[in-house]
Amino acid sequence: MTERIEAVVFDIGRVLVQWDMRVLFRQLLDDEAEVEWVYRNVVTEAWHGQHDAGRPIAEMVAERSAEFPRYAAVIQAYADRFNETIPGPVPGSAELVEALHERGVPLYAITNFGADTWAGFRPTFPLLERFGDIVVSGVERVAKPDPAIYALAAQRFGRDPATMLFIDDSLPNVMSARDCGWHAHHFISADLLAADLRTRSLI
Repeated sequence: MTERIEAVVFDIGRVLVQWDMRVLFRQLLDDEAEVEWVYRNVVTEAWHGQHDAGRPIAEMVAERSAEFPRYAAVIQAYADRFNETIPGPVPGSAELVEALHERGVPLYAITNFGADTWAGFRPTFPLLERFGDIVVSGVERVAKPDPAIYALAAQRFGRDPATMLFIDDSLPNVMSARDCGWHAHHFISADLLAADLRTRSLI
């Protein structure tokens, strides 16, 4: 692919904002081993992925609470206090968004995020106003790395995938984007992303 990159498309979780459900669990459970057990077995990232894919959070909470009644309060807190699983921005990423914006680079996002939790999170993060459009998996009921979400995003953004750079912390998501014809950067840190953006003459 030799086409010039005309737009940059960000993931949000673990690229623009930190995300760790254990941050919330530590406020509810005293023992770190129990926090880790709940994270690995009860309110897991794989289970959370159902919400990203479009399943209503209330339905998920009711089902999981019946399965793990001892942790019903923790499971409900996942729904009611989801924003507390997002302790802050990823260091350096907001500055890169602003640098791209100042250069006039069109910005978009594709995020795996539940529709319910997205509604509560988006107003808390003003940086998202820099983005022309955001494709949210839970709203669309299709999640990365499904190629369908990249096709939907390209259609929504009105751009050829070969002219866009997609940034994600998940290697499977990056590989899927590349298979769909996008340029892609596997996000490790803002410093490494900055170097890549400079190499591409985007900042």
